Amino acid sequence: MIHQYKLNGYNIVLDVFSGALHVVDEVAYDIIGMYESASEEEIIAAMMAKYGEREDVNEDEIRECLADVASLKEEGKLFSEDIYENIAKTYRPTHFTIKALCLHVAHTCNLNCSYCFASQGKYQGERAVMSLETGRRAIDFLIENSGTHVNLDVDFFGGEPLMNWDVVKGIVAYGREQEKIHGKNIRFTLTTNGVLIDDEVIDFCNREMHNVVLSLDGRPEVHDRFRVNYEGKGSYEKIVPKFQKFVEARGDKSYYMRGTYTHHNTDFLADILHMADLGFTELSMEPVVCAPGDPCELTKEDMPILFDQYEKLAVEMIRRKKEGRPFTFYHYMISLEGGPCIYKRVSGCGSGTEYLAVTPWGELFPCHQFVGDDKYSMGDIYKGVTNTAMRDKFACCNAYSRPGCADCWAKLYCAGGCAANAYHATGDIAGVYEYGCELFRKRIECALMVKVAEMEMEDGEE
Repeated sequence: MIHQYKLNGYNIVLDVFSGALHVVDEVAYDIIGMYESASEEEIIAAMMAKYGEREDVNEDEIRECLADVASLKEEGKLFSEDIYENIAKTYRPTHFTIKALCLHVAHTCNLNCSYCFASQGKYQGERAVMSLETGRRAIDFLIENSGTHVNLDVDFFGGEPLMNWDVVKGIVAYGREQEKIHGKNIRFTLTTNGVLIDDEVIDFCNREMHNVVLSLDGRPEVHDRFRVNYEGKGSYEKIVPKFQKFVEARGDKSYYMRGTYTHHNTDFLADILHMADLGFTELSMEPVVCAPGDPCELTKEDMPILFDQYEKLAVEMIRRKKEGRPFTFYHYMISLEGGPCIYKRVSGCGSGTEYLAVTPWGELFPCHQFVGDDKYSMGDIYKGVTNTAMRDKFACCNAYSRPGCADCWAKLYCAGGCAANAYHATGDIAGVYEYGCELFRKRIECALMVKVAEMEMEDGEE
């Protein structure tokens, strides 16, 4: 399978199953498009009819191009075979190990964001905070079930985790003790809305947190539309100086700004650039996923606007990199030299199998987006995963188990997509959230084009 598209002056050909990326001229682009469905003589005739008046195109040149395409096919860099379907069918672990937990240390929040899936931090239930005892047991549970994994991940999530700050610090301290005893390396991450950031939080996070996710939706009027406190006052003015101080002190350690765009700001590029102009260089902007009919819902009419925004974002990233002021966009982070192993590319994030969310009282769910939905309760940190049927269902979710993914050229980049988004859109984790798929494919096209431009820049420097 190949995928061809034109963007920002580039004619791009992706060989799906080998991952080989080719940038070609118009003649080669058209030849590749016809190669599998027409004879050599038919291709020559078609190319001469279309390009024959050009001085640089003749029958010999076309035959040479055909020979190059044939060589690339023989090398497995064009029209390569799909060798991964059997891996997907047989990659169903019989011995499950866990390598990541999302600890919901606070089912409460000091903001009242209407689009939040956590519903003001409550997750369809009562407000609650995790005790240090429960947090310690979660660390024990992770280590006990981690098998041979050395690198383990623990995310502090909410609600707002800084509302339970002493417990966060206590869990980290306990984790540091236990990782030495058991030969593990625990990487902690914190997600925060920024309201409670102070010097102590900054110092501790920069010392102990592998990554920090800072929630900012962009321009003041966009951010303050939804991210308000319980009096209805926006949080932008309060949190941005704190985020700037945090990031400046963080140095070269990992962080990223995470925003959400909705139907109300389909011009989200302005929000991304606003964050970049504030001095933030690690950026993410996620499309909202909400109930049908919600005023925030992205519509069919929004789609071409969003596509245009992603394309303009890619062009702007290239321009700013040339000017020496680059920034990273999370969805455009892609490697042409390797990237995730094929098992990860087929099976995805590992929710419900390798990755679980833990509620304040120790109940287990496949990920944070399922918390509060009793159908998806997996067990608890004391008895372990008891809903093995649900675990098996998640283990079977991959890029090949969903019929809607069969002919998709991007399936080895998304691994079949987010199970939670599929569930919220279709009622089934094995479904396909088609709107999200359309956006994902556009992002991958843009990401590949950015890589092409970056390689061009690097070649120009040599």
